[in-house]
Amino acid sequence: MHVTDGKRRLCIITGLALLMAMTRFHHEGTAYALPDASLAVFFLVGWYARSPWAFVGFLLGAFAIDYAAIVHGGVSDYCVTPAYVFLIPSYAALWGAGRGSQRSRPVSASLIRIGTALPVGATLAFVISSGSFFLFSGRLEGADWIAYSLGVAQDYPAYLGAAMAYSASVLALDELARMIPTLEYRWARSK
Repeated sequence: MHVTDGKRRLCIITGLALLMAMTRFHHEGTAYALPDASLAVFFLVGWYARSPWAFVGFLLGAFAIDYAAIVHGGVSDYCVTPAYVFLIPSYAALWGAGRGSQRSRPVSASLIRIGTALPVGATLAFVISSGSFFLFSGRLEGADWIAYSLGVAQDYPAYLGAAMAYSASVLALDELARMIPTLEYRWARSK
């Protein structure tokens, strides 16, 4: 059975929505929950969907998940402050990085662009989200910028690592799925 690029992309976008829904209820990984995949999801939505409407749809989905987690899931609303609106440019940085790095196929031809764009986009998102929380949340009255920065810097490796791991996994699985029909054809011809 031949799967068209459009169907494959629709499956991937659906999978990304499910991945975000399954992981966004908890921001950090635990023994019982995977780390939040939202960063990778927005990067990958930029890579696969490219449409600004896809970005808006995933943004609304993220906000709906947060609402459900807080209202119905008992998750703390500590991060829902005036700084919460800065998630829009944070996720836009990731979406833009994904969109900008997707110029050619297959993924193997774009590894350098992905390997640069994803860490840059994630770093920009990290600076926007953590900086806005420090400046506008009202939760850190009297906190010193240097002390806050040092504390936040401890979170950065996990922040970037989860985005890289999820993105690499999805892109690798997609590349493998693309290769299977070719491998099947070669195997059938070798008999």
